[in-house]
Order: sequence, then C-alpha cells, then structure tokens
Amino acid sequence: MERFTSAASSDGYTGLTMRISKLQGVAAALLVIMMPATLLALDPPQDKGKPDKAKNEKKVDHNDHGGSLDVIAVASVGIRLSYGDARQFAVESNLTGYKPLPPGIRKNLARGKPMPPGIAKTRMPSSFLTRLPAHEGYEWRIAGTDLALVFQADMSISGVLKDVFK
Repeated sequence: MERFTSAASSDGYTGLTMRISKLQGVAAALLVIMMPATLLALDPPQDKGKPDKAKNEKKVDHNDHGGSLDVIAVASVGIRLSYGDARQFAVESNLTGYKPLPPGIRKNLARGKPMPPGIAKTRMPSSFLTRLPAHEGYEWRIAGTDLALVFQADMSISGVLKDVFK
C-alpha cells in the first residue's frame, strides 16, 4: 500500500509508471497476436469466399421456407401476416405447386427493392385475397412460389414470404 500512497517520492512514482507501461505493452502484444486468430475463426459471408466441401453440402431443414422472414409487418399501416397463416391460406385455396422464380430474379425480390421487371402479375382468387390483411396503397402479389406485399405508389416491396405457394 505504501507504493501508492507515497506518490510524492520519485522512486515510487517511476516504478508505478514503469509497471503501467509494461502492462500496456503486454496488452498491445496480446492484441496483435490474437487479432489474426480471431479473424481466421470467422466464416466468410454467405456465398463469398472459397467453397468448402463440408459446408457445400445442403442440410435439410423441414422448418426452412427459403430463408425469408417469418412475418411481414408494416406497422405504419397495421399490416401483419405470418408465414404459417399465409401457407395455410394457400393450401386451403389450392394455390400450391407453383414454380420458383429463376435464382437471379428471386434474389432481387427483397424488402425495399423495386418489384423486379418481368414478373407476371398473377391473379389471386378472391377466396385467398380476402383472407390477407389489406390496406389502401398496398397489394399482394404472387411471384413464383413467394408472396410479396408491394407498395403501389412506387412498386417497392414491403415484405416477402418465401415458398408460400410451393
């Protein structure tokens, strides 16, 4: 305890300063050593980097529906629809067996993006459409096997539920 209370003596003060300096040096060295190891442990982003044979194998997940959101929600207008409800409505309306969009077009079917050109507007049966939440200015569209909520003013996508019509 005397070392810290006798800061007035030059010897105690210098010793404390040297200890702090050594600790900073050790911490910096550990950081330099550990940083590359941490970066190597991280996986590259999906679809980036070299393919790994073990990672390339497809795992079957029966709860997966195309990596989409489980719920479409536009809070400002009170629209909310879950994947489970939409899928149930599609099955009950016999709207299954649709073919998916080509991968390049399907990749562009995402929230905030404009509706991709060339997607034919598929007419939905009224029995299905009446079960979906509706709000002025928005419309539901079938895009391959996916259900998209589109803002009509600029044709931007507000949400997508993938594989509803699979």
